[in-house]
Amino acid sequence: MIATETRIPLSALRRNTAALADPVLTDRLGRPLRDLRISVTDRCNFRCSYCMPRDKFGREHAFLSHTEILRYEEITRLAKVFAGLGVEKIRLTGGEPLMRKHLDRLVSMLAEIPGLDLTLTTNGALLARHAATLKAAGLRRVTVSLDALDDAVFRRMSDAGCGVNEVLAGIDAAAAAGLGPIKINMVVRRGVNDQEILPLARRFRHSGHILRFIEYMDVGSSNGWRMDDVVPAREILARIAAEHPLEALDRDTPGEVAERWRYADGAGEIGVIASVTQAFCKDCTRLRLSPEGKLFTCLFASQGHDLRALLREERDDAALAGWISSVWRERGDRYSELRGTAQAPTQKIEMSYIGG
Repeated sequence: MIATETRIPLSALRRNTAALADPVLTDRLGRPLRDLRISVTDRCNFRCSYCMPRDKFGREHAFLSHTEILRYEEITRLAKVFAGLGVEKIRLTGGEPLMRKHLDRLVSMLAEIPGLDLTLTTNGALLARHAATLKAAGLRRVTVSLDALDDAVFRRMSDAGCGVNEVLAGIDAAAAAGLGPIKINMVVRRGVNDQEILPLARRFRHSGHILRFIEYMDVGSSNGWRMDDVVPAREILARIAAEHPLEALDRDTPGEVAERWRYADGAGEIGVIASVTQAFCKDCTRLRLSPEGKLFTCLFASQGHDLRALLREERDDAALAGWISSVWRERGDRYSELRGTAQAPTQKIEMSYIGG
């Protein structure tokens, strides 16, 4: 884990508190703040090779202690401040968020904030036992990671103690609870699981779920990423369209990362997330909050901003809002556009720590 952080001076905080009346908070590239991803834990029950490889996250790895991570009351207070700054959508992530005890209590607290779209991303292994409770607490939708239908391929990818059936049971439980439309994310890595593209497409046609294919990305510094391992979104679409013709759809909202397609025969919708071959940095509206309260302005960031310290100094909400505004206004991240250039950072925070 990269421990580097930056601090916004209090003089800048005071200057920006007065600017909170601005109708839209934008960064240096004119991008508004709309989405917040909150990682509630850095722990996970999977050891996916592209995110949390076991050789780097084994028995000796030092995870955050309970006293280090933000309390639910602290997360809720910050969420209210973010909502006041224009955040419309909060996604709970991890690690694996369902490993955080009593997560439904946090969901119920966040669900009381007016105007928020509250969602969660999970590997699905624990979802069957929690789906109904999360829905009752106020969760709207879930996104489930599933990189293969073949059990042997799935276990190689996830390095987990469970198989595909547990994840499928979680998806079914989420659907039964009304946590839809469910999105299912497949990270595609050439020579590892790209043979599973069509089986997954066939499995979820007519299901009402939205299957999304994600180009294998160079997140963190532990996954041994190579461009040769990337299956471009265009190739993924071509493989599917050769069997099931596709028609393009408009994006749901500005800042939506997935390019949307529907089956021409009406069998449903798929998406592709092409962060590597078709960078979408210019539309990025997301901030990420780590389990212990560091704020990251990019998935590929090398450093965070220590929000927990300010929070526990008992600053009022206006001070917190001013500080967050300062961070966003100084934001100029566009890693995917700079990938491979001398300007791109070589050390990046791990995705398992700040969520996808």
